[in-house]
Amino acid sequence: MKIASWNVNSLKVRLPHLLQWLDQAQPDIVALQETKLEDAKFPHAQLADAGYHAVCSGQKTYNGVAILVRDSLPAPADPVTDIAGLDDPQRRILAASIGDLRIVDLYVVNGQAVGSEKFEYKLRWLDAVHDWLATELARHPRMVVLGDFNIAPEDRDVHDPQAWRDQILCSAPERAALQKILDLDFADSFRLFNEDAGQFSWWDYRQAAFRRNLGLRIDLILLSQAARSSARAASIDREPRTWERASDHTPVLLELDDG
Repeated sequence: MKIASWNVNSLKVRLPHLLQWLDQAQPDIVALQETKLEDAKFPHAQLADAGYHAVCSGQKTYNGVAILVRDSLPAPADPVTDIAGLDDPQRRILAASIGDLRIVDLYVVNGQAVGSEKFEYKLRWLDAVHDWLATELARHPRMVVLGDFNIAPEDRDVHDPQAWRDQILCSAPERAALQKILDLDFADSFRLFNEDAGQFSWWDYRQAAFRRNLGLRIDLILLSQAARSSARAASIDREPRTWERASDHTPVLLELDDG
């Protein structure tokens, strides 16, 4: 089973890219972020033609999350789009069960700048998500939490750690909030298979950042302890970032033994 996460940065713009990538990569489950579409405009028909069920939680212009599931798998069930204790109208959270596997798609708050009101909200948001995930994990031991976390976990996930030190996406409070989630007994699946620095999932559109590999690894797939023994590989697919009018993010993948 191949599970992927991709911040598409507007599904309306990037739908041809998504359909091309689904055909090439043949993922079984895909979590999308920044779909930027109201639910009524979500392209269910095109994705069904490509062989995928979809559940979504979207809004106009900003945010938006979706989970795509190959037709050969059970349809997504028991969806959750809002969590108790978190007053947030922005569409950033979507959970669904595929068989006994719980998929949680997160588009984490960016936070704007360290010390800003949006930064403080990011930390509160992550605290609320942590508490909710603890409850979800008790109900669904086999869990994958994935998405655009807007946090680079470690310095090796940053092209220039000194330049980014204490900056948004790389600050100590953000990393501590992510570590608190990991401490619920999740593993960063990429690091189960690859210890190397310099491998990124996001590159700014400016300063020829992709060509120069000036990136961050902020798109993560976390795997619960109960599902860890089935992990077989994890990777970053850089190719879609080379396409014309590409998203600034590229897909990240996890392969599980489906047996």
